[in-house]
Amino acid sequence: MSESYARRPIPRRISVLAALVGLISAIALLTGPPAQAAPPTPVSAATARSYLASLTVRAEGSMSGYSRSLFPHWSAQYGNCNTREVVLERDGTNVVQADNCSAVSGRWYSAFDGATWYAASDVDIDHMVPLAEAWRSGASGWTTSKRKQFANDLTRPQLIAVTDNVNQSKGDKDPAEWMPPRTAYHCLYARMWVHTKYHWNLRVDSAEKSALQSTLNGC
Repeated sequence: MSESYARRPIPRRISVLAALVGLISAIALLTGPPAQAAPPTPVSAATARSYLASLTVRAEGSMSGYSRSLFPHWSAQYGNCNTREVVLERDGTNVVQADNCSAVSGRWYSAFDGATWYAASDVDIDHMVPLAEAWRSGASGWTTSKRKQFANDLTRPQLIAVTDNVNQSKGDKDPAEWMPPRTAYHCLYARMWVHTKYHWNLRVDSAEKSALQSTLNGC
């Protein structure tokens, strides 16, 4: 067998490999975005300080008329996956999902308190700017469609998987009233909060602004 004849199958093997790579890429596009390790990165501390300075400062509005149902969530995202399941996969490690997209196993690190969980039932999806806080800060005047977009915002750092009881302790408090137990996360938390409020053109009250300024100045 000549040397040239022995090398002929190589291009064919390369073609098959290329076809397989293309098939895998196509499947990835159909099944949804790749997993990430964390929420979208917020703006820098310097940019957050600039954003904060531009936000309207006003006393919080009334809770009159508020209902979580006015912020529809969790919305369908792709396939059988809703927003919660997308965030669980994005923020988790080695997440395995059932056919209905529910997370059946994985590992979740809660940046708020430094705890690690191995069951999705121990994890809540926190709205960085809580729905009730948004309502008092301007969202009461939005359409339901816009509130739905806000409640399911995967593009800004508005959603994050955290320990369920820590999320419950936060409730609808702003940074003047509550910050994560893990102090190392405070700077990032403030950047995420301001980034979200700025994008959605939500107001801040004076105590909230002061707390955010203090945190961002220490970043």
